[in-house]
Amino acid sequence: MKKLTHADLYSLEEYAKVRDEFRQKVIDHKKHRRLVLGEHAALYFEDALTMQYQVQEMLRIERIFEQQGIQDELDVYNPLIPDGSNWKATFMVEYEDVEERRQALAKLIGIEKSLWVQVAGFEKVRPIANEDLDRETVDKTSSVHFVRFELGEEAAAAVRNGTPVRAGIDHPIYPVEVEIPTAIRESLAADLH
Repeated sequence: MKKLTHADLYSLEEYAKVRDEFRQKVIDHKKHRRLVLGEHAALYFEDALTMQYQVQEMLRIERIFEQQGIQDELDVYNPLIPDGSNWKATFMVEYEDVEERRQALAKLIGIEKSLWVQVAGFEKVRPIANEDLDRETVDKTSSVHFVRFELGEEAAAAVRNGTPVRAGIDHPIYPVEVEIPTAIRESLAADLH
């Protein structure tokens, strides 16, 4: 998948004009990029559109219009765009209640390494997690992790051809397994080329 460049971005003035429409486009797109994993976890699969939105919003919020500042934002978010034979996602452990979340994160150390995806007929693929920085301590894990699933060419081709995919977590405190719904699988297949 192509990485974002300056040419892919709106200027701050242009973005102000199209923001509502663009935001709705991204919201609609993200409906087929979120995979719920049980009651308290989800994978939010990233791509060029979701990252363009992140960059545009950061430029807007921070009022960044200088070339180097824009490039700095691109350098932060481009690594989260899939490379053609992988999926990249934000993994979230989601508890609304602060105390419940604190207790859960203390029990879920290593949960990001317990994630997996499996294309039918292939081995489970474990993620490469948190390449940017370690997100857990000896006392707890983070509620946000960045993960990359390297599928390989054959499994990627199978997904493009409509092969079913399962995903799950095999952490002893939070085991879950789901079939990736067709709409999400088809959206993810577009990341593979």
